[in-house]
This record gives sequence, C-alpha cells and structure tokens, in this order.
Amino acid sequence: MTKLPPCPKCNSKYTYEDNPLYICPECGHEWSHDAPDNSAEETSRSVFDAHGNVLQDGDSITVIKDLKVKGTSSVVKVGTKIKNIRLVEGDHNIDCRIPGIGAMKLKSAFVKKA
Repeated sequence: MTKLPPCPKCNSKYTYEDNPLYICPECGHEWSHDAPDNSAEETSRSVFDAHGNVLQDGDSITVIKDLKVKGTSSVVKVGTKIKNIRLVEGDHNIDCRIPGIGAMKLKSAFVKKA
C-alpha cells in the first residue's frame, strides 16, 4: 500500500484517494495528485468588500446596509464605522467590535472599505 500525503490544509493523516484527487475527511479539502503545495497560497486568500476592494487585517470599514443582530432588538445602522477588523475563515469572514453592540462577525458583502 502506498503512503498518502497528509492534508496540506489541516495536516490530517487520514487522507484518501479518489481517482484524480486526494481528499481530507476531516476538513473536506481536495487537491490534485500533481498539484504543487499551495498551502501558503490558501492561507492568504483575499477578502473583498461589496465594491471589490481588498480587505486586510486592521482596516477600517463602513456598514452599507442595516443589519439586524440575532437574538436582540439591536440594529447595526448604515454608515456605522468599524475600526481594526480581523479577517477569519468561514461565511462571516470579518471579526470586529462594533461600538455600542460589542464583538460580532460580519459578511464582507455588507461592508465597504473606509
């Protein structure tokens, strides 16, 4: 039996082969047999705001749509400026602290770079 390479994304040793691809059952990452190691490229994925500007850690953003806060009657109003954002993986890819509300995760589609 041949030794399969570990997952380049999460380093799991439980990868398996599915014809042209290697697949990691733990994180769901798929990569090609002959693809170079793109782990550094994947960790630095670009995040874009609603207008197509590239966002980076530490940027300031402005909310472009009223956003209801789940579980409360609070609303993040249009034009709210948020400083010092942090980019994270996932659907809600901005982690920030909103004045008057607290820590929150936002989708980049509802903000613009300030």
